[in-house]
Amino acid sequence: MRIVSIAGARPQFVKLAVISRAIEVLDDSSIRHLIIHTGQHYDVAMSDVFFADLQIRTPDHHLGVGSGPHGAQTGEMMKRMEPVLLNDPPDWVLLYGDTNSTVAGALVAAKLGLKVAHIEAGLRSYNRRMPEELNRIVADHLSDLLLCPTTLAVENLRKEGLAARAVLTGDVMFDAALAFRAQAEARGLAAGWQARQFALATIHRAENTDDPERLRRILSAIERIAANICPVVLPLHPRTRKKLDEIGWTPSAIQCVPPSSYLEMILLESRARFILTDSGGVQKEAYFVQVPCITLREETEWVETLENGCNILTGSDPDRILAAAESCSQAGPWAASYGDGHAGARIVEALRSASELRVS
Repeated sequence: MRIVSIAGARPQFVKLAVISRAIEVLDDSSIRHLIIHTGQHYDVAMSDVFFADLQIRTPDHHLGVGSGPHGAQTGEMMKRMEPVLLNDPPDWVLLYGDTNSTVAGALVAAKLGLKVAHIEAGLRSYNRRMPEELNRIVADHLSDLLLCPTTLAVENLRKEGLAARAVLTGDVMFDAALAFRAQAEARGLAAGWQARQFALATIHRAENTDDPERLRRILSAIERIAANICPVVLPLHPRTRKKLDEIGWTPSAIQCVPPSSYLEMILLESRARFILTDSGGVQKEAYFVQVPCITLREETEWVETLENGCNILTGSDPDRILAAAESCSQAGPWAASYGDGHAGARIVEALRSASELRVS
């Protein structure tokens, strides 16, 4: 069985690490796993460090696409990806999450008649203004095997007539959190940040960074939190740093730092008093380590995290953000299930089982 994983953004590298480990543990010579890196995230802090920290082998193909507008970036990925898949057609094209790399892989593979499997299938925020929502929908409807992290994701697919393709596997991000937290602790990362003495913030989604007024509102709220509640550390995504330069913003109380590696982020998340984010992955990781989360969006694809005030949606309203920061200490208990830490193994087994059915 030949599997080609297509990844290009840092959350996808984490998920890829789980799948790569699951395949290695099987030690099955009949499984050949190739990696295509689209180059969507291409600098050292957003790409290379993830492959090193998570012990992912060097990609077999690096498309080197880089950044750009959605259409141009997705089109360039498709252009460079097609000959790679044509040259050595796999049994499965494995897609991760909801990025432009995901939708590019889905379109190319489906048009070539290749079998497609989608990890994190069935997630819905029901906000079609978000590029990620459109990517999820397209990838799910073009995929032959839908690998779902939660029962709600399976139910979402059932409503869209896709239940026959859905398999409940659990969440590979939960696998990763379990596998890598001890490694991060052993390396002594995040030194200097005392547990529960700071808040962690991340901002990167286009809906927040591409709207200058919305970005200013979010930053003003985080500045108020840093000045009046507790210090705030903000690892800056390259897109966010560029936008901050464009609007001429400089921090007064927020402590801005370069992008953190995955291992350091795990420790920052686990030690934070609370987390402010627009990232779906960080929302879940906050839930995994039972730290209250404030989501800087009006909706979330991870609706299970909203139970018991564990995650609070505030949008960009400064007063709502500040109120959530003042009240989130009452969060909990954390009751939702994202699996048992063996989602990676279930995904590989689902691919093998589906391949055997095709052969028979």
